[in-house]
Amino acid sequence: MRALIACAVTTALFASHSVLAAQPDCANATDQATMTQCANSSLKASDAKLNQTFHALQAKVSKPGKDKLQKAQRAWITWRDAQCDFNTLGSSGGSIHTLAQASCLDDLTQAQTKLLSSQLNCDEGDTTCGHQ
Repeated sequence: MRALIACAVTTALFASHSVLAAQPDCANATDQATMTQCANSSLKASDAKLNQTFHALQAKVSKPGKDKLQKAQRAWITWRDAQCDFNTLGSSGGSIHTLAQASCLDDLTQAQTKLLSSQLNCDEGDTTCGHQ
């Protein structure tokens, strides 16, 4: 029984080491699969940053501001997805499409994060600032 447990522990250690070793070198990615994996990882990180910024802004705005911010963000997500569908139409059906789609979504997500972040630090009396 102990040998079986030792074998299972050893297998788990090798498996976890393989997962850690399988992290791609995104700075030097040269193949399609690695570039796609890196683009998806970047999008995931950008999406997390966007959500963090959105929640920080949502905590700062008035009740009417919260409702408008949520409505705007939902509309933005719909627009972003449609815009990237349009932007990547030329790669549709091709092996590069997933990479192109993730890259487009990532770029627009980073731009939206920057926009929302700018709303966190508005000057007093700035009527173009959403958290008034």
